Amino acid sequence: MRADAAAVLDQNWTGRSTVPSRSLYPHQWSWDSAFIAIGLRHVAADRARTELESLLQAQWADGRIPHIAFSPDVPRDAYFPGPHFWQAHAASGTETSGIVQPPIHALAAWLTYQADPADVGFLERVYPGLAAWHGYLRDRRTLGPGGLVAIVHPWESGMDNSPAWDGPLARVTPAPAGSFVRRDTDHAAVTDRPTDLDYGRYVGLAATYRDHGYDDRATPHAFAVEDPCFNALLICSEHALADIAARIGRDPAPHRQYAEELTGALVERLFVDGLFRSRDVVSGEIIGAATVAGLVPLAVPGLPVADELLETALGPRFRLGETRLVPSYDLTADDFGPGRYWRGPSWFNTAWLIHRGLAQLGQLGYAEALAADLVGLAEATGFAEYVDPFTGAAHGARSFSWTAALALDVSAEGAAS
Repeated sequence: MRADAAAVLDQNWTGRSTVPSRSLYPHQWSWDSAFIAIGLRHVAADRARTELESLLQAQWADGRIPHIAFSPDVPRDAYFPGPHFWQAHAASGTETSGIVQPPIHALAAWLTYQADPADVGFLERVYPGLAAWHGYLRDRRTLGPGGLVAIVHPWESGMDNSPAWDGPLARVTPAPAGSFVRRDTDHAAVTDRPTDLDYGRYVGLAATYRDHGYDDRATPHAFAVEDPCFNALLICSEHALADIAARIGRDPAPHRQYAEELTGALVERLFVDGLFRSRDVVSGEIIGAATVAGLVPLAVPGLPVADELLETALGPRFRLGETRLVPSYDLTADDFGPGRYWRGPSWFNTAWLIHRGLAQLGQLGYAEALAADLVGLAEATGFAEYVDPFTGAAHGARSFSWTAALALDVSAEGAAS
């Protein structure tokens, strides 16, 4: 499995970064690169460092790390929305998108460093950009009154068509039919992907943000949501940034303080009936949908409600240990769909995050079982993008980079234990 996983990462390597998939995702994606580095560190630590440093080359002057860095070697119409739609550039001149993805990058950088602790220079190079990235989120994306950061597009969650976004998305005027051509359905089953109506809303929302110069204060956000996964990963990365700061002689205290403040706000604002749920910033209301994003805070160090959250993971909505990996949506919901992108299937990256949380909690039995399932399914499915939570059947792209990388990571951890 390790040799096959490494081969997937080799075939998807471009010389400076790793594409998630040669077919469906032919550019560099933000949180994909972070997950990829976490696995690459075990087989090519130099490439893992390059993966993260190349992503930081796409960082904007305001500190944001965009969710796509476009490759000039790929045809401009190979992916939609492409560079012609976003009309955005990094400080380096790289063409990018204008939205972001979950901030797991500092954690990835710290784990990458641990694979080769002699290279302190890597931490010194990435720390300023990572600190600026977190600063952008803190200063520009704290849109609600409680201190949490907000996403302003469903794609920023990484869980593109989660049922949690249905209510807020209903406010969004879709782009006119015929004004764009989807590319995702060229490479994936139409029944698995978001509907044309939802896709039109995604495009309309992105166009509004673009037309306001990607200014978070000037844009009239029809969609603004405090997402538990996004905030949980920011907390985890603030802890990692504190460790990085301490290692290179910087003050870790501000990072630890912000992580503590965010943890308190996360629990106070989003923990309802044993699960973290999203909050609609526009209406101020909690969103009822029970999704895997609400379990990701298990990875937050010192989470005060971890025991209650674990009970929910083991309960009928997610059935941790009984299903394959962790379903992305409430198994008891009427609109659950085992193959519908983020509306039911299990994903390898969220399973890895929950595995990390279980291990931190000392829940080694559950953690080891989830790790074994992740590795076994990755190999059996040809490193699929996501799987049916009951049968383990493969869905989406194959030879998917973060699946290969995270299988490498948990297998390396198992070999070391």
